[in-house]
Amino acid sequence: MFRKQYRELLSWKDRSNRKPLILRGARQVGKTYLVREFAKKEFEFFIEINFDETPGKRELFRHGNIDSILQFLYLDSGIQVIPGKTLIFLDEIQQAPEIFARLRYFYEKHGDIHLIAAGSLLDFTLADHVFSMPVGRIEYLFMGPMDFMEFLVACGENALHDFIRQFSPGADIPEIIHRKILDKMRLYMGIGGMPSVLREYISSGSIRQCEIELSSLLNTYRDDFSKYGVKTDSRLLRLVLDRVSGIVGEKVKYTNISRERKSADLKNALQLLESARVIQRVFHSSANGIPLRAEKKERDFKLIFLDIGLMMYSLGLNLLDLQNDGLMLVNRGALTEQFIGQQWLGQQESYSEPELFYWHREKGGSSSELDYLFQIGSRIVPVEVKAGKTGTLKSLHVFAAEKGSDLAVRFNQDKPSLIEVNSRIPGKADHTFKLLSLPLYMVSETGRILQSL
Repeated sequence: MFRKQYRELLSWKDRSNRKPLILRGARQVGKTYLVREFAKKEFEFFIEINFDETPGKRELFRHGNIDSILQFLYLDSGIQVIPGKTLIFLDEIQQAPEIFARLRYFYEKHGDIHLIAAGSLLDFTLADHVFSMPVGRIEYLFMGPMDFMEFLVACGENALHDFIRQFSPGADIPEIIHRKILDKMRLYMGIGGMPSVLREYISSGSIRQCEIELSSLLNTYRDDFSKYGVKTDSRLLRLVLDRVSGIVGEKVKYTNISRERKSADLKNALQLLESARVIQRVFHSSANGIPLRAEKKERDFKLIFLDIGLMMYSLGLNLLDLQNDGLMLVNRGALTEQFIGQQWLGQQESYSEPELFYWHREKGGSSSELDYLFQIGSRIVPVEVKAGKTGTLKSLHVFAAEKGSDLAVRFNQDKPSLIEVNSRIPGKADHTFKLLSLPLYMVSETGRILQSL
């Protein structure tokens, strides 16, 4: 299945200043599959070591001498390491954290060798490492679930994929095409972007089999709780994981997760789940300038789930429920907010830690909240997400008037449009801005479309 990170791997392969590459992401998002496909198409020889399955192979990297390591790899695999022709892949490297220190030698002594490492719970290893990190001598590539555009390609809908990619403001979208893409989007929302679930749907077409696979994935994440640390409370992690899907889009209050558990314990559980990349925090930013993270408030955040298909299953919803437009209104539009957040994470540069922001104001008894803030180049773009075709935009008007925004984005189920809006907020001078409305399925094209205006 096509993954856009493949292009990043190609770029990495051909760079003269290439460093050992570390793939980071949650379990089962397709890291190993991607590397194997990359090796099959781009290299003559491939050495793969999985430290979870063969922990004894840590001994191959015991010595700091890189030539000794290369000799041991050859003796073990029977495959010679030939620069430019051999790819070395170290999977589940979190099981052998001391090897991180050895990676510097591949860069310093043998920069011509291609080496990729990957792991599902790397953040725990990186946070608690007692070894010398090869700072400046390795690089990262982040992966999440497949996004909607990758989903279209996997389903053989290349024409729809290309139509969305080539859309420009002012172009017409026939109603029948618009409805078809919305239907595909609902299919994606029910299946999600986890490769194993999509692979099951493509091979069998069975919704029940997809649900079985989603259940298996959730249980896999629960089984991983024992690997989070010796002091991990598995029951608490299970409670929090089961509650997350029901509070997506809401400002997190620990009492809404559990009134019986201490806030400090709940906070720690959320941090552990985020380290495992099962959830993602969406931080409030005052948004007075870029970067947005410069004014983020650590205590004010919302959550989104790793994957919308997993969220749907956790909520007890399935593909049959998605046939009804009214489902988009479930949980005050949380599904659509999850969809937009997940897709926007997937559009960020793969070499950077993904992040999401929103904005809220509580002042004088009146509150305003924007679903997201997008940073596109040097511009901060306020974003509202609507479950249907209509809905008030009070918070968008407030933000535009306070921050002087000249452009805002609304995602809904309607066709694209671009209008000029005049904000009249009490106590503020009238403010005019352009409102770009895009169908939910076009979130991946937001940056490109804004630049074309």
